[in-house]
Amino acid sequence: MGEKSTGPNPTDRSKSGTKRSILVDGKGVPIGVSVDGANRHNMKMSKATLQSIVIFRPEPTIRSKQHLCLDKGYDFPEVYELLEDYGYTIHIRLRGEERSSKRKRIPKYRARRWVVERTHSWMNRFRRLLIRWEKKVENYIAMLHFACAWITYKRGGIFR
Repeated sequence: MGEKSTGPNPTDRSKSGTKRSILVDGKGVPIGVSVDGANRHNMKMSKATLQSIVIFRPEPTIRSKQHLCLDKGYDFPEVYELLEDYGYTIHIRLRGEERSSKRKRIPKYRARRWVVERTHSWMNRFRRLLIRWEKKVENYIAMLHFACAWITYKRGGIFR
């Protein structure tokens, strides 16, 4: 089907597929996106995703830290080193750690990881992204950037 950035999907009878990795702010506005084959591990896409940030990123300071929340798929030493080089405060659920149903709810604490899933859902509203028709990865990334720009415009993005 596609030329580059496609690979056999391990959950769909090895059909060729694409995986997109996005970095969003706290409101769900996309600020970075990368694409690779469906068989690529999330951890290996983290550097490309961080390098794809399209806006100016201010240096983190002690007073204004920059937090990054990730799921268990990123719990590897290479990812921790990469994120420390970028200066992020890291929040990753550890592999093997189960969510406790008896966990006390912390007041004024918002869940953060679902924000990315919501942004993926917004992107799936673009039929051209849901089903990849483009053979060249450059064209698919262009459509991703268009969708990200549209989502940023609709959400008010970084300008509010």
